[in-house]
Amino acid sequence: MLLLAVALTAVACSSDEAPADSSADTEPVVAPPEIDDKPTPSASPFADRSTDELFDPSTLHTFEFTVAESDLQFLDSDPTAEEYVPATMTFEGETIEVGLRYKGSIGAFVGCVDGPNLFDPSGAKSCTKLSMKVKINWNDGDDEFFGVRKLQLHSMNLDPSQLRERVGYHLLREMGVAAPRSTHARVVVNGEFVGLFTLTENIDGRFTRANFNDGTGNLYKEVWPFTASGTLTGETVYLDSLRTNEGDEGVNASLIRSFAEELLASDDPASVVRQYMDVEQLMSQLAVDRTIRHDDGPFHWYCDDGTVARCGNHNFFFYEDPSAGSITMIPWDLDNAFSNILGNGNPVTPIPDGLGDITADCEVFTHGGFGLTQRSASCDPLFAAWASMEDDYLAAVQRLHEGPLRADRLDPLIDAWIAQITAATVEAAETHADALDPRDWDMAQTEFRRALDYARYFPIGG
Repeated sequence: MLLLAVALTAVACSSDEAPADSSADTEPVVAPPEIDDKPTPSASPFADRSTDELFDPSTLHTFEFTVAESDLQFLDSDPTAEEYVPATMTFEGETIEVGLRYKGSIGAFVGCVDGPNLFDPSGAKSCTKLSMKVKINWNDGDDEFFGVRKLQLHSMNLDPSQLRERVGYHLLREMGVAAPRSTHARVVVNGEFVGLFTLTENIDGRFTRANFNDGTGNLYKEVWPFTASGTLTGETVYLDSLRTNEGDEGVNASLIRSFAEELLASDDPASVVRQYMDVEQLMSQLAVDRTIRHDDGPFHWYCDDGTVARCGNHNFFFYEDPSAGSITMIPWDLDNAFSNILGNGNPVTPIPDGLGDITADCEVFTHGGFGLTQRSASCDPLFAAWASMEDDYLAAVQRLHEGPLRADRLDPLIDAWIAQITAATVEAAETHADALDPRDWDMAQTEFRRALDYARYFPIGG
């Protein structure tokens, strides 16, 4: 049943923002704050502290939220509305004012809301944990918390290993990929321990400034340079997906559109890729993606109604560095990764193709336990260009296997992370009837390690 639930999280994978879980980073209508006479706390106690402290892998932070009962009832009545309410957050004995909401795509709400339609979640909250987003600059000021203005706390409800995001992003970053940091955290709401979450770095303007020489450029969420038919994606689609520079005068998508136009017109598309993209970083990302089977990511082209025109992928960002004139793909949402390494354990997400493989002559085909329709990624002009760079890809696979994937490098970290979160996992099970059973967690850890060992012995593309 757990694998079924994991699978269902990806179905719509394809239906948000054609397709995407775009709501994770949009700013919806805000519930009006309650007015009182209390002084407004400030984020200043944490403003000058580093994000390295916030995402310190050796520390299990605790975030305590206090929410008015009426506001909590408002949140719980319809989590899928993803509307902020006012709250306070206490951290290391200091309290600041924040905005708080639930977040996620369809999968995040599987089994956690009581509406009748699994694929169109609605209704009241029906489980203890739901992923949450915290807005630090609640009063629209410049307040920061360890250098960030938003926190993402992911519930891991569909990851019984409680390891996927943390291990996946670690491998990506160790390979030199611009990827978010992820660690674990405890969450308390109104004095009650809710459970263990992953604290995953938000991809926004602060992230681009920290990871690129010129971080002032455009960041796009889940918009691909080409349509499913192989034509150029329109300007308005890019602008609607902006996560930086939204509404700025003169903002345009000319850089990424020029990249796509040149690639489509070139007799040597790989040379265009080399002109615009950091090939070593790109291939490192592809090597990790395929090794951990991030099958709910950009490789998976879901086809909503079984036609090519309705095919699309998700769980990625693109960033334009305006000074370098470069394009970078950024990975996102690894909660379904690792589940298909030992076989197609997830009936929704698995894809049959490696980089460069094409099934059904670029027509839509069915695959996976649910027989859902998809299309081969390499039918897309950009993926086809990447696939032609086989030597670069195989070199990246070799770097991964000789480096961060090695058992003597990765396994001790996993041991330490498991030890770090054991007490919180047990505490959650003792507190909430729907929490992860430690016995199930132990079995999931074993399965996770088996998957890693398999990936080490059978390298993708090796």
